[in-house]
Amino acid sequence: MVKKLLHTRMRVNDIERTVKFYEQALELRVARHSISPRGAQIVFLAAPNSDEEIEICQLPNSPGVQVQPDLMHLAFEVENLAEFTRQLEKKGYKLSDGPTPTSSGSVIAFIDAPEGYEVELIQRAK
Repeated sequence: MVKKLLHTRMRVNDIERTVKFYEQALELRVARHSISPRGAQIVFLAAPNSDEEIEICQLPNSPGVQVQPDLMHLAFEVENLAEFTRQLEKKGYKLSDGPTPTSSGSVIAFIDAPEGYEVELIQRAK
């Protein structure tokens, strides 16, 4: 039986650019980094109040990553989407979609990470 989700892995073309995005835009922190037995650079990112991590991987001598539209996304809860968006814009990042109210009363928006991976921002209904 599965005990819990540990991490989600995303392969990227430019690990430094991707890690910088997650650190600056979302204020995630690097939990650890390593080189895999196959020579891949690996960085684990941690989000506040979450046990699960995001594994960012750059595999040398492999085909470039080309993310299809709407292939997958990561979702993060934010306290105040309007304020979070203002802070993103001060850092030079812009939303790619939204903000959009949902039928549940939440508000969602998206920002694109390097390689085109989508990041969903959710302000839950109060």
